[in-house]
Amino acid sequence: MEGFSEELVSALKEVVSHSNWQCVGDKERFKSPCSKLYSEDGEHLVLIHTSGKFYAMDSACPHEGGPLEQGDIEELGDGRLALACPWHDFEFSLEDGSSSSGLQNQVYEVKVCEGKVYIQTQNALSLTPWKKTQSKQPASIGAAESTQVVDNECSLSYWASKILCTPDPEEKAKLTHQVQELWNSGKITEIGDTEPPAQPSRKENLTIVQPGQIKRGKGGTLASRIALLHSLANIEQWAIDLSWDIIARFATFQLQTGQRLPKEFFSDFVKVAGDEAKHYCLLEKRLVELGSRFGNLPVHNGLWQSASDTAHDLLARLAIVHMVHEARGLDVHPQTLQRFLAQGDESSAQVLEVLYKDEITHVAAGLKWFTYICNMEQRDCLSTFHELVPLYFRGYLKPPFNTEGRKSAGMSEEWYLPLVKPS
Repeated sequence: MEGFSEELVSALKEVVSHSNWQCVGDKERFKSPCSKLYSEDGEHLVLIHTSGKFYAMDSACPHEGGPLEQGDIEELGDGRLALACPWHDFEFSLEDGSSSSGLQNQVYEVKVCEGKVYIQTQNALSLTPWKKTQSKQPASIGAAESTQVVDNECSLSYWASKILCTPDPEEKAKLTHQVQELWNSGKITEIGDTEPPAQPSRKENLTIVQPGQIKRGKGGTLASRIALLHSLANIEQWAIDLSWDIIARFATFQLQTGQRLPKEFFSDFVKVAGDEAKHYCLLEKRLVELGSRFGNLPVHNGLWQSASDTAHDLLARLAIVHMVHEARGLDVHPQTLQRFLAQGDESSAQVLEVLYKDEITHVAAGLKWFTYICNMEQRDCLSTFHELVPLYFRGYLKPPFNTEGRKSAGMSEEWYLPLVKPS
């Protein structure tokens, strides 16, 4: 243990060898401030890493069960820290679990020995939910050298959840391409059933602000073009996660007929994930060429709201994420492209063209599986779409539309014009 005598390290080794100390992995894998841990008896813990120290407590807020792993770390004064519940802002001391509200949360002792993190509990802990059929555990993916997929027998949904829990976007993209190759080559064959996280992990040093606080400009200066590319890179990072989330979250989805989704559904969204990873890498490379890199500017997490809103409904997810938001990306492409061309930035324009061509196929994939499910369940596709969009999308669809791009994706005007605000 860093900073401690050999005698203490030896004593700690003896302590952690007992069954009430559980090793949860190398400390280097816990880059995020909060990591949710699962036990085989269904209890959940949150491991907090801040200011070089580790703490652990029950992850369910004792008020109404809010997910503390999604909360913020706050200062209480006198060097004391607390974790605030994202639902009702109740704070719990990292030291003893106490709260000014009078509530009390269960805390657990944490030790670090020879680079590994141990928690004092009788329960075996894992970063992924325990399943009765859980067998082989894939390797940790926290460190850079461990992005190689070493257990090809694991399911697609298992790796989808692993990628969602990978905070570094470059590692996320690398792992996406590796899993895509294993799926396409038949080395991963099972869809599986692994619960995805409520929200993907992000790097601790990323500056996150509220939606609407990002200033991008119109591309008239180098700084403005960098801001535009940075915003697109953030979109692509979320797009990777959206692709893996639809795979993991709806892995066991059943149609009203009782049928499961065909393998082709998952293959299509593995391809979408691979495309989005490619897009992120192209944008990051271009940012570096322009003297910047992803993470240098603030970003927002508003893009995940639609995923949260539609987490319970596959048709709604396909409609909102792929047939509204991604289709909107086709609409804004011509103007964005022109802004870069007007400044003679041909290299950035070429990147945008790659993104645009791929995004047409992504809209097409959403439309394909939306109509497949509707047809299988004997629903009218257009009326179902027109019912779902107002439920999960705020406001009307706004022109101008890229009619040609939407048509290339198979989306004719009858899909979207009825959702425009009446004049």
